[in-house]
Amino acid sequence: MPPPFRIAVLGAQGVGKTAIVERFLHDDYSEAPAPATSRARRVHLSAAVLNGHVHDLQITDYPAITSFPGNSMQLPEEWHRAHVYILVFDICCFDSFEYIKTMRQQILETRVLGTGDMPILVVGNKRDLQRGRVIPRHNMSDLVRKNWKCGYVECSAKFNWHVLLLFGDALRSVGCARCKHVHATIRFQRALRNERCALM
Repeated sequence: MPPPFRIAVLGAQGVGKTAIVERFLHDDYSEAPAPATSRARRVHLSAAVLNGHVHDLQITDYPAITSFPGNSMQLPEEWHRAHVYILVFDICCFDSFEYIKTMRQQILETRVLGTGDMPILVVGNKRDLQRGRVIPRHNMSDLVRKNWKCGYVECSAKFNWHVLLLFGDALRSVGCARCKHVHATIRFQRALRNERCALM
């Protein structure tokens, strides 16, 4: 049995990380603010079919960190074990983009230090609030795709728009690294595994 795909979901407070994960796993959305337990990381276990094989998914929803360590190796150890990083920002909040910009840089420094290739997918959430966005979509897409060499998706957890797409893109980035000669086709199977969640 292959090891689970480990997906780390990261971003500033209030960008909708938990809402995206809950929408993906349970097709559920709540307007209520995240509870106090959001300060703990939440580990969710699910499954997907990739290239005809069932793979377990381990999706970890990390709380926002208030300040970044000076040395990227001081980041939480489990961050270094992720197969793919989903960096979420709020398209209406420039500070949340600056947050993931710093986070991406520290992940890259970790990569340079020999932890292997780690795909990064940048996600602009709250597309339903498009009129309040602070950076035009094409400018953001060009920066992320061309300069950062990362995947880019915009979504709305509230309206379930592009949520499956972003997790599909995240898994394809890992699948193509593992199966270089096979086009990755993905089918998410909520029924294959009873989704489990643990607070850490």
